[in-house]
Amino acid sequence: MIVILLGPPGAGKGTQAAAISRRLGIPHVSTGDIFRANLSEGTPLGLEAKGYMAMGELVPDDLVVRLVADRLSRPDAAGGALLDGFPRTVGQAEALEDILASRGSKVDVCLLLDVPDADLLARLSGRRVCRRCGSGWHASFSPPPVDLKCPKCGGEIYQRDDDMEETVTSRLAVYRRQTRPLTDWYGAKGSLTVVHGTGTPQDVEKDIEKALSAGGAR
Repeated sequence: MIVILLGPPGAGKGTQAAAISRRLGIPHVSTGDIFRANLSEGTPLGLEAKGYMAMGELVPDDLVVRLVADRLSRPDAAGGALLDGFPRTVGQAEALEDILASRGSKVDVCLLLDVPDADLLARLSGRRVCRRCGSGWHASFSPPPVDLKCPKCGGEIYQRDDDMEETVTSRLAVYRRQTRPLTDWYGAKGSLTVVHGTGTPQDVEKDIEKALSAGGAR
């Protein structure tokens, strides 16, 4: 089963992707994880992607399509995959169709987590992470230690450049301009399901389970 998880930054895709992956027994294929690996290794792709991410811009199509195709060719994805962070543009969606068609497969369902911009801004601009181990906190909901030292590894807790309010606003504008058209694209194909992402993670997970059990588009 090929499942696409769409939604703006801060919609909770990471949390729900883990639950969907466990439920369906398919790998969670995240371009974010691929990019972070390249960033940590200092590859040319990682360095180029870093510039776009820091500005709140989407990484161009030609930097991600090859990596996704390679990931889907691995044995653990033979029975399907959950795609999180790809596609982000109609051009990427078209490239994905070609990738899947070459394997005799297709997208079964595209899930959209829908969250108002005001909620997204509050979620994202309050995020804090450990520079060393990646553990996370939130300035409003789960504040970090006052000394900004990670209790797990002693690393510095900080606010990422792409979580600052101005950058978040830019990221949301980029999403509306470039990614939102995918909802129309998958809607026209009859594979889009909208799930409201403003409830608790548990509530959202239940709604996703209902959508998957129903067989997809609605």
